[in-house]
Amino acid sequence: MRELTEQELVRREKAHNIASLGIDPFGHSFKRDSFALDLKSKYETVGEEEFGNMNDTATVAGRIMFIRKMGKASFFSLKDKTGPIQIYISINDVGEEVYNLFKSADLGDIVGVHGKIMKTKTGELTIKCLKYTHLVKALRPLPEKFHGLTDIEERYRRRYVDLIMNDDSRRVAFLRPKIIRSIQNYMDSQGFVEVETPVLTTLLTGASARPFVTHHNTQDLDMYLRIALELPLKRLLVGGMEAVYEIGRVFRNEGMDPKHNPEFTLMEAYLAYSDLEGMMNLTENMYQTIACEVTHKMVYNWYGYEINLEGPWKRISMVDAIKEKTGIDFKKEMTVDEALELASTHGIEVQEHEHTVGHIINLFFEKYVEETLIQPTFLYGHPVEISPLTKRNPEDPRFVDRFELFIAGKEFANAYTELNDPMDQLERFESQLAEKNLGNDEANDIDMDFVEALEYGMPPAGGVGYGIDRLCMLFTESESIRDVILFPTMKPIGKEE
Repeated sequence: MRELTEQELVRREKAHNIASLGIDPFGHSFKRDSFALDLKSKYETVGEEEFGNMNDTATVAGRIMFIRKMGKASFFSLKDKTGPIQIYISINDVGEEVYNLFKSADLGDIVGVHGKIMKTKTGELTIKCLKYTHLVKALRPLPEKFHGLTDIEERYRRRYVDLIMNDDSRRVAFLRPKIIRSIQNYMDSQGFVEVETPVLTTLLTGASARPFVTHHNTQDLDMYLRIALELPLKRLLVGGMEAVYEIGRVFRNEGMDPKHNPEFTLMEAYLAYSDLEGMMNLTENMYQTIACEVTHKMVYNWYGYEINLEGPWKRISMVDAIKEKTGIDFKKEMTVDEALELASTHGIEVQEHEHTVGHIINLFFEKYVEETLIQPTFLYGHPVEISPLTKRNPEDPRFVDRFELFIAGKEFANAYTELNDPMDQLERFESQLAEKNLGNDEANDIDMDFVEALEYGMPPAGGVGYGIDRLCMLFTESESIRDVILFPTMKPIGKEE
């Protein structure tokens, strides 16, 4: 049992005193008819004199965030989900017994107030309390007002306190669901159907990532938490659903940093009879729709850059982008040895499983180009070796019809003209298996059931995946993924580095 602080002991004694009055210190339901922000919006243009001719009332509930006690009358601030509103309470209006109950209140207590709408001489909208209801006694004190939770790790661990004290955290918490709802409405308007697919799987497919492993007791079977949504959704294209998307959690057993969390939200969408161009248009329009509907602006300050989402967005091939920065033209045919020599002279380390021209092209991109793509840019034309699920470019089969969206040097989306040739797909799976045998622990397994599905015929299609957390980071102008995930993965307290 931890030792209670002096303040905690005092608050517990107050809870006991409240109970002795026949009042539940932890309350019951309470009917309110108004929120702080709605009242402010409704009455902000009403003058003080006009209130003298009005008799409007409101019933609100929330947490006490400020108290100024002044003998027989006091002011306090009550904060609900929309923000704060000032309350005036007087012994003459509520009576001595209720006023004494109020005087025992602490910051953090939750109360209900019914009263008359008024404005103070300073012009602040206020509710003159006519009925005061104790709802919940807070047994722990809130952090000091002007400093709040200054320890960033504590903010993420005790998100509930962070949301009480930090208005920006509340802003982000309420904005994220609006962004996701905007995405859903947009996708629905484009004829897509939202579906759900399994979280547990027996194969590692759909992305290059290390998985979390779990165990099914009844079947005595090791299983993975999914790392992507792709293959089940493409099976639905085979089944004739034609336009599907899913927004769901995926799990990748990787490090934690300001841009990565081991569990995160991914959206993938697949559209029959579309292609890479269709996915570019879908993506650009979706981002601009969110900007118009949710945040009502096109320019965002993010990582020190002014990001402008107005179109048209830049489109450039990977090899052209590399040529711009290095002068090397990877469009030219070259041997693996020639590519390895170029990597060596440019100080690029190549792992054994990366001994292909395609992998080396990607390494050059990561070193010289990726961080320079600041404004929204569709980078297309990836090497086939790093794109096992993508259709080859018909004009140059060394490359595939794939794009990644980069903003501020960070990947935001990954899209394909989907591979629907079952024989080519099986060869790609087998190449991935060979890479796994050479030490690539992020290579895909062979999914023979998916190959069988393709043998029934999957229509030509475009597909795209979005990191929803990173998308929310941009639209909320947050620089850490932990700011847009309510409960990010944290190390246990006391765990050594």
